Amino acid sequence: MAKAPKTAIQPTRAEDYPEWYQQVIRASDLAESSPVRGCMVIKPWGYRLWENMQRALDDMFKATGHQNAYFPLFIPMSFLEKEAEHVEGFAKECAVVTHHRLEPDPNGGLRPAGPLEEPLIVRPTSETIIGATYAKWVQSHRDLPILINQWANVVRWEMRTRMFLRTAEFLWQEGHTVHATSEEAIEETERMIDVYADFAENWMAMPVIIGSKTAAERFPGAVETLSIEAMMQDRKALQAGTSHFLGQNFSRAQDIMFQAENGEREYAWTTSWGVSTRLVGALIMTHSDDDGLVLPPRLAPAQVVILPIYRDDEQRSQVLEYVESLRSELAAQLYGGMPLRIEVDDRDVRGGEKKWHHVKRGVPVRLEIGPKDIEKNSVFLGRRDQPKSAPMDRDALVSEIGNILAEMQQSLFDRALQLREDNSVEITSEAEFRDFFTPANENEIHGGFAHCHFSDENEIEPLLKELKVTVRCLPREDGKATPSGTCFYTGKPAERKAIFAKAY
Repeated sequence: MAKAPKTAIQPTRAEDYPEWYQQVIRASDLAESSPVRGCMVIKPWGYRLWENMQRALDDMFKATGHQNAYFPLFIPMSFLEKEAEHVEGFAKECAVVTHHRLEPDPNGGLRPAGPLEEPLIVRPTSETIIGATYAKWVQSHRDLPILINQWANVVRWEMRTRMFLRTAEFLWQEGHTVHATSEEAIEETERMIDVYADFAENWMAMPVIIGSKTAAERFPGAVETLSIEAMMQDRKALQAGTSHFLGQNFSRAQDIMFQAENGEREYAWTTSWGVSTRLVGALIMTHSDDDGLVLPPRLAPAQVVILPIYRDDEQRSQVLEYVESLRSELAAQLYGGMPLRIEVDDRDVRGGEKKWHHVKRGVPVRLEIGPKDIEKNSVFLGRRDQPKSAPMDRDALVSEIGNILAEMQQSLFDRALQLREDNSVEITSEAEFRDFFTPANENEIHGGFAHCHFSDENEIEPLLKELKVTVRCLPREDGKATPSGTCFYTGKPAERKAIFAKAY
């Protein structure tokens, strides 16, 4: 019996998906655990990836009329207490500052001193403190709308953490807007979830489903929450972004009022929306394989890496001259309207080791160049989305590199979409539901997206808890009416159809 080929990442996805995920992060040098439990150090390759995400999203926000600002990290406890549903939703995750200095203790260590008059919450999200600021800024309908985003870190004291997906501290952006009418605020909520879907699909090559959260899954204090839901390679769902219509709830709590055109004083309508470094985890789990990270070209920190190959100083001089000339030609090409991001790896490392370094880091295109390639005016090209490398004419490479990257971007999206379609089912009975979500053993990759009519969230809660399944969203049909049906669990008439899945 032939041995299975050895992969760069052990264990494989099929053998132990959660551990595979951790090993991809380690092998690709994205991040590592920090001395503080549940926190991570994002290393340069990982941070460059996040910067590319940040840059693209920031441009999209500004194109829709938003500006960046910054608000405090610390939130007075009294601000949270004003919005009961909101504080209840975040209370268990809050980190609290109670003292403002340290002093020596009798044992030679340090102890907190100087109690604060009011405890401060380390920002879990900023609706309350931004709302208090907006209350000062908003006086008249002429002050509206306010369209502001901030890039920041937040702290949620998670008990079970996993790098990028759920950490005690993470990076994100949070938009907070104020409007004169509910219609304007709802339009903003929908506009921003569409921005997130655009980014997920066209930059991350990750297909998503837009939908509304059920009452039990909404953001605390929101009237409605829209989300984008993606399927990871283990068939689990991941919520990749949310946009919240907050109605007048936070305006009433924070006294955000304005004088309308008719002279009456009215409460404003607000929204909030955000994505985080969780997107890095989503990208890993959508595209990567058993040899390491796979990156969509639009976001890859380096889109092309050139690997010079030589045996002595004479060959080195010849090869590096050729490499530099090629690098200059490639740097003059555009992909996605921007110059290519190119690296030359001339480290004193064995060729095979150097190649696998970049395979594991997910660089889309590798170009190996040695004396024989120079003689043929060619390169040896490896694509991260394909198993085999092949020679290619140098001039053809320069003219086609943009098309090669675009083809890779599309192939990654198509592959992820096919996975979702292959693992999405219509379910009409409890027996089918149980069978779909019950694996044969704990390591089996099983399940997917179940599309089901249901009548009452409370009635199906015991079943969902038993199977560790959640309602991901009520899909937006983009103008198409969802036919009425029968609840798969109760048999009652049901107008709503939801996506059910196990989830991160």
